[in-house]
Parts: sequence; structure tokens; C-alpha cells
Amino acid sequence: MRVTVNRELCAGAGNCVVTVPEVFDQDDREGLVLLQIAEPSEDLHELVETAAQMCPVGAIEVEHRVPHAMEK
Repeated sequence: MRVTVNRELCAGAGNCVVTVPEVFDQDDREGLVLLQIAEPSEDLHELVETAAQMCPVGAIEVEHRVPHAMEK
């Protein structure tokens, strides 16, 4: 999983920070999202998905990476 955020869209609601503080934070000046971990560990994936769905402006994008098949 790879996470990106669009600070220009961010409304500063803070849902992401409350849901997964290990991955998201807010800056002190504007209250906008700060991404702390772009590739969170697997145990945080479900929470990151929830945070992305809860974002009222869609400022969080989650890309699911498919592992490459091992070559013979």
C-alpha cells in the first residue's frame, strides 16, 4: 500500500489523524494533513482505508501494490 495526500484539497477535519495517528498528522499552522508514513505496515492498512473513506474532501489516496511474481 502506498498513501498520498493532497494538502490543497485538505479541509483540516482531522478524521485521518484521529483514525491513524501513526500515519497522519496535522500541521500546527494551517491544520492541514501531514503524511508521516507513505507505505504503512500491513497491520495499519485497514485503518488507512477507513481514514481515506472518512475524508470529507477525498484528500487521501490509497494505491494498492500488487507483488511481482517471482521469476523462475
